[in-house]
Amino acid sequence: MRALKIVAEGLTASFRYPHFMMGVQPTFEMPPPATLYGHVASALGEWFEPQGVRFAVRFEFRRKQVDIETTYLLTPARGKLPHEKTASKVLEGNPNPFQREILFFPRLTLYLDRPDWAEAFRHPRYAVCLGRSQDLFTYRSVEVIELQPAEHVVLEHTLLPYSYAAYTAAGQAVLMPRLLDYGHKRYPYFERYVILHRRVHSRNFTRYEGQPILEPWWADPTEPVGEGEYLGVVWLRWA
Repeated sequence: MRALKIVAEGLTASFRYPHFMMGVQPTFEMPPPATLYGHVASALGEWFEPQGVRFAVRFEFRRKQVDIETTYLLTPARGKLPHEKTASKVLEGNPNPFQREILFFPRLTLYLDRPDWAEAFRHPRYAVCLGRSQDLFTYRSVEVIELQPAEHVVLEHTLLPYSYAAYTAAGQAVLMPRLLDYGHKRYPYFERYVILHRRVHSRNFTRYEGQPILEPWWADPTEPVGEGEYLGVVWLRWA
């Protein structure tokens, strides 16, 4: 299977939990699919039809720390600007400091089943960032590779479908925004996933009678992890 493989690195990243307004902004430890959709659309320069497009992701960072950010909630106020003689509307606001979790030195490996999009990532239309506009990234490599079918693979630092929770207890179940509908006021669609950080071998997955078979696996031959073993690629969908 031919696939597009993109490797990007940055200094910081933060993927806040939606609807969390309690003086602290925790971060997902994996970019949500909705964030990845926006990242791809930024490189293409336009929104794209998500139906039929598959992606896979690996994401690592060195450390998670907490920083202080301040927002200002602006409200209209009546006053005079220094250079005006008549009263004019101005805005005033009070500082609202809060704690935000930040991931330092993130590294993103993104796979797309659209090898024809390679040139868009070699010459991205907009500034390369992941999530927040201040979290700038740099593409380290953009290449088309040939994924190989494999009997077993190694999985780590990746996002898996929630159905994989029945096969391994190594991951963390999360509810993430899968896609935002920009045609309907950014209406969010949520879905459950499994974030897998530590290394797991597919041969150690549990098996029960009547469970669907997950194989065949797809292996990335450019990512060897041992003699005859490679990192696996698990496809996800936005729609």
